[in-house]
Amino acid sequence: MNKIFRLSQLTPYEADYAQWCAEQGALLREGRLADLDRKNLAEEIESLGRSDKREIEHRLKVLLVHLIKYKLQPKGRSGSWRATVKEQRFRIAKVLRESPSLRDYPAEVLAEEYSFARPEAAMEANLDEALIPEDPPFTAEQVLDQTFLPD
Repeated sequence: MNKIFRLSQLTPYEADYAQWCAEQGALLREGRLADLDRKNLAEEIESLGRSDKREIEHRLKVLLVHLIKYKLQPKGRSGSWRATVKEQRFRIAKVLRESPSLRDYPAEVLAEEYSFARPEAAMEANLDEALIPEDPPFTAEQVLDQTFLPD
């Protein structure tokens, strides 16, 4: 009984997100602005920008892990590492094309993402983390440059 009571108290946004999205889209198309769930709709729109930022951060960290390994383990360099580097750069570039206002964001978060990538690269490469520079040895331009690979 408690579950049924709680379910009946859910807002449409909480009860069925996909249906809520469809309804909000229909209301927008029909110009029925007064009927919109403005609070939740505003939060969802704002979260879209945060989602792009999170995607850049995640892909940047993966990219940095592979660039660190590539730099520090020349004998371990593989097509798989280069493919991962290429894929992450391509995906970051795609987000930046779709959201050009985030163009400077990779440079803004490079140091932070490098600090996350450093221990992961050490673990994956079975290296002492002390062998990896504490500060990024690459610029944001190098990291995103489709042709750059560290020597």
